[in-house]
Amino acid sequence: MSSKFTLRNRYTVTAAVFAVIAIAVAGTLSAIGVDSTANAQQAPQAAGVDVAEVVSKQITDWQQYSGRLEAVDRVEIRPLVSGTLTAVHFKDGAMVKKGDVLFTIDPRPYAAEVARAQAQLAGAEARAAYTASDVARGQRLLGDNAIAKRDYEEKQNASREASANVQAAQAALRSAKLNLEYTQIVAPVSGRMSRAEVTVGNIVSVGSNTPALSTLVSMSKIYASFDVDEQSFLKYVNPARAKGTSVAVFLGLANEDAYSREGKVGSIDNRIDTSSGTIRVRAVFDNADGQLLPGLYARIRLGGGAPRDALLIDEKALGTDQDKRFVLVLDKDNHATYREVRVGANQEGLRVIESGLKSGERIIVNGLQRIRPGDTVAPTLVPMVKVAGAAGATA
Repeated sequence: MSSKFTLRNRYTVTAAVFAVIAIAVAGTLSAIGVDSTANAQQAPQAAGVDVAEVVSKQITDWQQYSGRLEAVDRVEIRPLVSGTLTAVHFKDGAMVKKGDVLFTIDPRPYAAEVARAQAQLAGAEARAAYTASDVARGQRLLGDNAIAKRDYEEKQNASREASANVQAAQAALRSAKLNLEYTQIVAPVSGRMSRAEVTVGNIVSVGSNTPALSTLVSMSKIYASFDVDEQSFLKYVNPARAKGTSVAVFLGLANEDAYSREGKVGSIDNRIDTSSGTIRVRAVFDNADGQLLPGLYARIRLGGGAPRDALLIDEKALGTDQDKRFVLVLDKDNHATYREVRVGANQEGLRVIESGLKSGERIIVNGLQRIRPGDTVAPTLVPMVKVAGAAGATA
């Protein structure tokens, strides 16, 4: 009986061992299947990105500055004679031409002064004529020894004094006529008037401390003054001035995106401002339509040097790594590679790359935030200029 029990126990233990082995094998196979499914589900997909080739073209280096418009001629209208203002001949803000009458001061006192000066001149001329004839008579008498030489010399002296009085009377008459002309205040230059600060009926007087009657600014040409940094001055402006060549200057207003007017450098200051490291430059622009007013904000684009070959990319392709700028370049296997670049100025919506790229290289221009260096991507090739145009349209 004990032998039967022992044999039965052996069969039971053997069956249990086989059962355990079967369960372990099934668990292992199940785990392998789960891991395979998980790996299949977690396999990374290549991210889709827009890629463009680096653009190579000839450019002119442009420097951007901010400035203000200034009148070429600005005149404060002041009276040169005192009197009562009797007329204002312009409307506030009107355009006037050189020589147009602006104000009239009561001319009657000055007309009377002219008449008095004319009378004095007539008297002086009569006296001069009499003394001249008296000298002629004295000369004949002196020849006949009928007059003393002393008396003759007195006649000569009286004639010279009379001639001098004629000259003084003529000068007084010219001064009186000039003051009479000053009662008509005329425009010294063509331009646009400000408002009349003094109205009809007020008494105006001469003097630099008295208020101006109005102001007049020329409009046919206008200045744009701006400050150029020392490096740009030494690199672009000064060499052009030394060679006698002109530097291209373009002007844009605050409500314009482009630079609508072309001008030329009119003058350059004679010293660098040591506090700011800049030098004052003044450009001249035509203003025949009168749209440019003194005091307006001006965006200035200053050309520098001859055209040169340059590489350009879209601004959106640039990333920032602390104080560095970088792009992601694709190799032949579409792997993203980190590339540090040195950037330059903006040119027609694209950014100049001074170093770090080559012409024709492909860079990621859209989707940069989803890609890390070394990732494999699914590129879609797009033109660089279209990307720049779209960015500008949405800005």
